Amino acid sequence: MPEMRVLDSTMHYEESGSGAAFVFLHGNPSSSHLWRNVLPGIGSGRLLAPDLIGMGRSGKPDIAYRFADHARYLDAWFDALALDRVILVGHDWGGALAFDWASRHRDRVLGIAFLESIVKPMAWEDLSAPARERAEAIRAAGTGEEMVLDQNLFVRQAFTGGVLSPVATDDLETFLAPFPTRDSRRPVLAWARQTPLGGEPAELVARVEAYDAWLAKSADVPKLLMTFEGSPTLLIGPDMARWCEAHIAALETAHCGAAGHHAPEDRPAEIAAAVSSWADRHELRQAR
Repeated sequence: MPEMRVLDSTMHYEESGSGAAFVFLHGNPSSSHLWRNVLPGIGSGRLLAPDLIGMGRSGKPDIAYRFADHARYLDAWFDALALDRVILVGHDWGGALAFDWASRHRDRVLGIAFLESIVKPMAWEDLSAPARERAEAIRAAGTGEEMVLDQNLFVRQAFTGGVLSPVATDDLETFLAPFPTRDSRRPVLAWARQTPLGGEPAELVARVEAYDAWLAKSADVPKLLMTFEGSPTLLIGPDMARWCEAHIAALETAHCGAAGHHAPEDRPAEIAAAVSSWADRHELRQAR
């Protein structure tokens, strides 16, 4: 697993193959390990999957771990590898980071595939009652620290309750390994508190609105939404999928079966097949 010096820290990433660059971006509280069963089914291409700063085997600098921080380190990683004309694949916050990067580097992106991502600012009313209760608890001072930093519930629940079938013990240990101490879990809590709900945090809502404006008009960039069913943890259900179809230009939708929010754990083969066939339909592997 390569490691690269990025700004004042380091970022680890998986890399294999050659040709057109596919960049796989994970979300919270994950790492490049999320893509382990997806990457083998993609086919030809230079396949890259970084660990976001503060996560996986990447460094943990003393920063606030806001969206803007993640974007800054990710920008530097893209530039250090001289990545150009890339195909982005994003899950959860990785999808949001993909949208944001593409909207700011319009001449460097060939296409975007995404699943279970933050596609727009949300109202509290958009959440189910259990999801709203959990989000309010995480945002509450003291309660959120107890849940995420002290009890480490966020990581454990992600890969036991955020999937249809709990991950294998070895894989759960891999996901837990970057967060052995209270302080090491700060990136997880920061991410969990940034979901754009009810207009807050304002700076992130503005950033999401900016990439939404680009998504709505970028008809020259093919996009793929992968959808799922069968779990109350899903972020993109039928209503959100319809919003995407109405507001995102050049969008195709591929239904990939039953899954939880961390769908690459439940449906890796279907996700790989959807991305691969979409890339081939648009001849993205041949584009230069």
